[in-house]
Amino acid sequence: MKSLVITSFAVFIFITTGAQNSLIDDVRALPSVDIKTLDGKTFNSANFDNEGKPMIISFWATWCTPCKKELNNINEIYSDWQKETGVKIIAVSIDDSRNNPKVQPYVDSQAWEYEVYLDPNGDLKRALNVNTIPHTFLVDGNKKIVWQHTSYVEGDEFHLYDEVKKVAVVK
Repeated sequence: MKSLVITSFAVFIFITTGAQNSLIDDVRALPSVDIKTLDGKTFNSANFDNEGKPMIISFWATWCTPCKKELNNINEIYSDWQKETGVKIIAVSIDDSRNNPKVQPYVDSQAWEYEVYLDPNGDLKRALNVNTIPHTFLVDGNKKIVWQHTSYVEGDEFHLYDEVKKVAVVK
């Protein structure tokens, strides 16, 4: 009996703490939440748009090493992804107001071609039930969230791209 309890607990920990990919059974639209642009202007998340092509929304922070690694690795192949699928990446920083001034210099130093927004109060993060970062969402051309992934290990970007190709209307 004791071994059954220990095994059950180990399985529970593995499932709840490991990287998680999931197709969204209950496809949902992007929420309408005000966030900030890097220059401090208010922007509503319902206005994220990519003219009917897929979008990747990645929640990250300047203090999150796996987040930065994921976005930097994707940046190296992003232009190919755009050419092949038209995908757009939107990086949403969850840095608080003390760390927000670090976001723009970091983005500039990495030469990211992504749209980058700030969610200093965590409103969008809460609306999408983001509990850990990095947390990546794939949004189809109809602005419906169709897939999500938490955590990052080297190579996850290739699985993400496989998912992008499934929802992209390739010409």
